[in-house]
Amino acid sequence: MVRFSSCVLAAAMLASTEAFAPALTTQRSLTTTSKNIVTSTTNSPVILSDMLTQTELPEKLYFPEDKEAAKVLGGVKIGSRKLTVITGASSGLGLNCAAKLAKTGRHFVVMAVRDVEKGKRVAKEFGFPEGSYVVMKLELGSLQSVRDFVFNLKAFKSARPVDNLICNAAVYKPTDPEPAWTDDGFEQSMGINHFGHFLLANLLVDDMAKAKGARMCIVGSITGNTNTVGGGLVYPRADLGDLSGFSNGAKEPIAMADGKPFFGAKAYKDSKVCNMMTVSELHRRYHDSTGIAFSSMYPGCIAETALFREKRPWFRKAFPWFMKYVTGGYVGMEEAGERLAQVVDDPQCNKSDVYWSWNGGAQQVGRWSADGKPRGAGGSGGEIFENAQSDAVRDRDTAKKMWDLSVKAVGLNEKEMPKAAMAP
Repeated sequence: MVRFSSCVLAAAMLASTEAFAPALTTQRSLTTTSKNIVTSTTNSPVILSDMLTQTELPEKLYFPEDKEAAKVLGGVKIGSRKLTVITGASSGLGLNCAAKLAKTGRHFVVMAVRDVEKGKRVAKEFGFPEGSYVVMKLELGSLQSVRDFVFNLKAFKSARPVDNLICNAAVYKPTDPEPAWTDDGFEQSMGINHFGHFLLANLLVDDMAKAKGARMCIVGSITGNTNTVGGGLVYPRADLGDLSGFSNGAKEPIAMADGKPFFGAKAYKDSKVCNMMTVSELHRRYHDSTGIAFSSMYPGCIAETALFREKRPWFRKAFPWFMKYVTGGYVGMEEAGERLAQVVDDPQCNKSDVYWSWNGGAQQVGRWSADGKPRGAGGSGGEIFENAQSDAVRDRDTAKKMWDLSVKAVGLNEKEMPKAAMAP
């Protein structure tokens, strides 16, 4: 009876637009006083780096003066360790993953972040071993910044190839009534989550092909998989449609992949579909010739993540409890970071074209267990396994079209395209 009641409650709340649809919020009015400091109408100073952790992004994301001077002689620092690049490594999932890998002694971590000073600070706060990491500038909302990052990365590491690339950084803007745009004119959720990573992945394929046992992981989400509870029952569902938005350039004023009016929550989900399709296409095109293991993963529902900061206060308090004790989907930030690290560190995760999950993979509401916590919904505990993606994510024709249109959108030219032999 308890299990039945819990499932009914879970289904009701998951289907509720009040619980999971965007909440209307009032934004503070901000006046720019310099590039790094803004002042609110309450006259209290707000540091821009703090705002950025809340996905409050400025209109211009990357300036010419933001380009870093290339670091050199990194090969000596890296030594015999695996060279692992992690985007979004200054907070949340990426930071916890980076800390886990750095502390193993087997990885030299490149923290690819928007705010370099913040990255240096949190690395020390999290106890990264001295000499186990370097912090480098990467603004995924600027294709020029992505290209500058790759140039600087190659200068730093010299002939040493990249062993692992983890594309983790993401923004989620469910309450925005109007789209915000990247420097290149893309809606920010799609531009940062997908297009920025798409370009980065393509620019590093040939380099990673030189490494033995290289792995590339792009973080996915159940919200982009319609065969899961969170992706199939929670409105809105991810749907790329006929990709008419991409076909028409995917730039302002076109905000959505399907060409329809902007919907912030759906924009994020659509970007995750593109992330997972990108993994499948990378595998199909380049795995056989490069040996790179391309994969995606779902870390579990990190219910206390800052992604939910724009929800109502009652939701932010109730949601972690709900995911822990009703659905069983909850996972803490540290454990989620360990899961992401496992994908590039564990010998059993060297298989390509896999969507990794744990503890049931969130394809059902958890089953009640003796310790009072539901099991089997992707939450804490459990062993890693190869999960099944939805038919929409595995749609080969749509994935190929998405790839071709993304190549055009990010301006990949013949010189930049991977030289590795591509499967027909």
